[in-house]
Amino acid sequence: MATKQDVLNQIESEGVDFLRLQFTDILGTVKNVSIPAHQAEKAFEEGIYFDGSSIEGFVRIQESDMRLDPDPDTFAILPWRSRRGDDTVSARLICNVINTSTGEPFEGDPRYVLQRAVDRAADMGYDLNAGPEPEFFVFEKDENGRATTTTHDSGGYFDLAPKDLAQEIRAEVIYTLEEMGFEVEASHHEVARGQHEIDFKYDDALSTADNIATFRSVVRATAELHGVHATFMPKPIAGINGSGMHTHLSLFENGDNAFHDEGDEFNLSDVAYDFLGGILEHAPAIAAVTNPIVNSYKRLVPGYEAPIYVAWSDVNRSALVRKPAARVPAASRIELRAPDPSCNPYLALAAMLHAGLDGIEKGNTAPDPVRENIYEFTEEDREERGINTLPSTLGQAIGELKQDDVILEALGPHVSEKYIQAKTQEYTEYLASVSEWELDRYLETY
Repeated sequence: MATKQDVLNQIESEGVDFLRLQFTDILGTVKNVSIPAHQAEKAFEEGIYFDGSSIEGFVRIQESDMRLDPDPDTFAILPWRSRRGDDTVSARLICNVINTSTGEPFEGDPRYVLQRAVDRAADMGYDLNAGPEPEFFVFEKDENGRATTTTHDSGGYFDLAPKDLAQEIRAEVIYTLEEMGFEVEASHHEVARGQHEIDFKYDDALSTADNIATFRSVVRATAELHGVHATFMPKPIAGINGSGMHTHLSLFENGDNAFHDEGDEFNLSDVAYDFLGGILEHAPAIAAVTNPIVNSYKRLVPGYEAPIYVAWSDVNRSALVRKPAARVPAASRIELRAPDPSCNPYLALAAMLHAGLDGIEKGNTAPDPVRENIYEFTEEDREERGINTLPSTLGQAIGELKQDDVILEALGPHVSEKYIQAKTQEYTEYLASVSEWELDRYLETY
């Protein structure tokens, strides 16, 4: 655990000029306040005040004063800034948001929402580890510097140069992440043209959410330096695979993996089955958080390897949850395959964790695995096996969220209200819009 003094010493030794104090709004957009590095001690002692009324989902104008309290554990130099030929050294600190009127953590801070979930798990004797696999697309820009949907390369799964033209970009992303303390495990070209994946090592839930937010910023910044655009939009091009963020989950108890049981057919413990049962029960409502935008549901359709069926398996990827092979007991885990990288990582992990803990509390053991390819099932086959589907639209997902007390409690009353309000407005605007598909289909026909 880093201390305030550790950070102050590093600021001096690294010659840091500016500090970026970061936090996220409820939609997962990273915000920051920049301060001169000589204000660091004041930031730790007194916090940095800001107007919360301008932040999505925070507070009303009459309740606008908020305070940022930096977390010393999140200090990192921002290496890509020096690669622009700028001698200025900047660093970042991720902050907790404090309600100045009460001095308590602000209930609308997504990081606090996840911390509450982590505390609930700790009260039950567990720590959550999570390992994300975020995917993204890299596109060319037009002559005006605007992003296009022209892919940066024509490579496919695991391709090499010359088809995979983004190897240099991925390498620079990895170097940057490693300089910031990440342990990158793998990177490769994904299935679709212009699509890539970089996996970093699992960590505790809060660190993982911080890492996802940092990862997205690093990828975008690195792409900009190369004159291209990186996007975490789940389905930017029709007819090809979309981008997901498969998330590996496991609970640890007193340092041991609580999901592992050597004597079980799938090496899963009763705790794991109950956690999995909770995930499956609450999956429709979780989707509103892990798949949070209209475009998310263009990815969750049959035919593009996206998991839409609420079931689990150890041998195929058509189910919502997969049990990956584990070489050692500490690696026993489940993989939730629906999340996409547009989600707010703090809210997403909080929703997953609360759902799993609810399954443990209720003894909600998971059903038997489905080892056949569910994509090949008829509707009658799925009904017979009790296999439901995820919501097919953001509107349906928000409807499921409104009815799920466990996931609403995971978000808390403030975030639930603001989140549902924002997403309902987004979906309403989408329904009222007229797409190019409609114009092409109907304008000259009717």
